[in-house]
Amino acid sequence: MVEERHEDASGRALERVLTALRASMADRTYAPGTLLPPQRELAARLGVSRDTVQRALRHLRDEGLIDSRQGSGSRVLTRAAHMAGPAGETGVRPQTLASFIGRTFERNDVLLDVYTLTSETLDAHIRLQAERIRAREVAPDRIALRMMLPDEEMELPYPRNRADPSDGRAQARLHRITRQYLGNLKRTLRDLREDDFVRSVDVQVRRVRLTPTFKLYLAHGEEALYGPYTVIERRILFDETDEEIEALDVLGIGATLTHHVRGEDPGSPGASFVSSQQQWFDSVWEHLATEE
Repeated sequence: MVEERHEDASGRALERVLTALRASMADRTYAPGTLLPPQRELAARLGVSRDTVQRALRHLRDEGLIDSRQGSGSRVLTRAAHMAGPAGETGVRPQTLASFIGRTFERNDVLLDVYTLTSETLDAHIRLQAERIRAREVAPDRIALRMMLPDEEMELPYPRNRADPSDGRAQARLHRITRQYLGNLKRTLRDLREDDFVRSVDVQVRRVRLTPTFKLYLAHGEEALYGPYTVIERRILFDETDEEIEALDVLGIGATLTHHVRGEDPGSPGASFVSSQQQWFDSVWEHLATEE
């Protein structure tokens, strides 16, 4: 227990719990409108203290993902994806990032382009797919991922301290979290190759001096998942000092995502959207982005 308390103090246990809960909400294990398991059960399941679970739930509440009330538990409010594209193409149906990534990993060649503020959500979904690969549920031969992230040397409009915009701790925290999850993602895919589950893995990361106002996922140049970030007010906790600040930030896992498919008609709205977004990604990747 002493070791677990030390882990709590460093913030590693808290980040692990947040990652697990966000991933479970993203893949609809905990669907919108449902209650999360009791705190004691979550603590036992995740191998942490109840205090760590309580802190994680406060984070999720501040992000607008859950509603916590004394005596009523914590109810999921937000989902990680929204509706699909025009009914004339694939029909309007629920579309989650989990199903989008899962479908991509069912191909022999996994080709995925991503533009986002952080790598946190993608890391959670890549780990879910790695578990499927190790369980022999899917068996891709090659995985190629290109990801664009904001340049760390650039000042972003969010996250930032509402009372003191010159306070750089919120962005330093953002970059630290991004590096952490990016490292996790790379190791997850590298281990699949080294353990001979996947023949070829190619992960390329580039930095671009642009502020992400939307997140974009492109699969095989055939499908796109797109969603603008929503600016919100929330509290940010600095684990090193246990200090909280009121901040302007954006919803990541809660961003509304729309699904677009190229389909057989090159003149369809879905085809036009996918083509234009792929062209935009390729042009920025080639001319504006620099290697990690």
